[in-house]
Amino acid sequence: MSALFEPINLRSLTIPNRLWMAPMCQYSAAPEGPAEGVPGDWHFQHLAARAAGGTGLILTEATAVSPEGRISPFDLGLWNDTQTEAFRRITGFLKSQGSVPGIQIAHAGRKASTERTWVNRGGALLPGEGYGWAPVGPSPVPFNEQSATPEELSKGQIGELVAQFAATARRALAAGFEVAEIHGAHGYLINEFLSPFTNRRTDEYGGSYENRTRFPLEVVDAVREVWPDDLPVFFRISATDWLSENEDDGREGWTADDTVRFAGDLRAHGIDLLDTSTGGNAPDAKIDATPGFQVPFAERVKMETGLPVGAVGLITEARQAEKIIADGQADAVLLGRELLRSPSFAQQAARELGADVHIPLPYHRAI
Repeated sequence: MSALFEPINLRSLTIPNRLWMAPMCQYSAAPEGPAEGVPGDWHFQHLAARAAGGTGLILTEATAVSPEGRISPFDLGLWNDTQTEAFRRITGFLKSQGSVPGIQIAHAGRKASTERTWVNRGGALLPGEGYGWAPVGPSPVPFNEQSATPEELSKGQIGELVAQFAATARRALAAGFEVAEIHGAHGYLINEFLSPFTNRRTDEYGGSYENRTRFPLEVVDAVREVWPDDLPVFFRISATDWLSENEDDGREGWTADDTVRFAGDLRAHGIDLLDTSTGGNAPDAKIDATPGFQVPFAERVKMETGLPVGAVGLITEARQAEKIIADGQADAVLLGRELLRSPSFAQQAARELGADVHIPLPYHRAI
């Protein structure tokens, strides 16, 4: 038996295998008008192809809780009924192929209002420039020299954001999603609150570990309250900013030790799996990206807390993914760019590992 193709149960939900699709922004939604933030034909084929290819869980791109929470004006959102209805077409097809539909709920924080990655390398769109707007964050610390300085969020605005995350989770459930993932990684809003590198506040939302984790845990509680008890909620984290781990850097950031501590808090607040990535908060951090370089962070969380984890990052081969699961380093692997290159990677991996996986009936001759 292949460990990679064994089902996994999270609460009452059974995911048919451990090979999942990571969220990947497509920058292909309308930036304004009735179709603003609405998934269209491109998003349907992008997600549907990986379901037809046998992927066990499909996570949407970072889906914003408000227009201002998008990374770019061309990102998906889930703040209105039109978006909710459009997502139903996608979730229905994913389920018809035996895949589990999941959504990543997000707010971009200080990294909001950028171009598409193929335009000006995804550089910042300043307020009043094209579709640009003023970003917000825990503190007025811009992402880089080209970015606008974010507006520091008031306590009232923080409360509104918590409510927006809950409202988007309600819509996600109505749209047919079975997994909700809260985006707390890659330098976006929740990650910005967690890290002392970006959180310079002096009130109850900044300073100590307990204060910096306050807003993220309020979001978790709000989402968990509206999400059914029998369905799982994930949290995606950057396990390190890659600052404190680099002895020659000297800047204070979020660390692997913080992640292990926070994983215990997340588990106590009802999180079912930690989707464990790294980086994204400090644009100049030194990262030695080699195959599987982020897996040890996931493994440490799993070993020290018992919380189920997903491993990500330069996982490109079937036997590499199989070993991660078989050795107990993670409970699932999430593929990004490899699934862009090979939508049917799961079927190819199953053949290589001698396992069974869903193949659509029209493709029966590929068996």
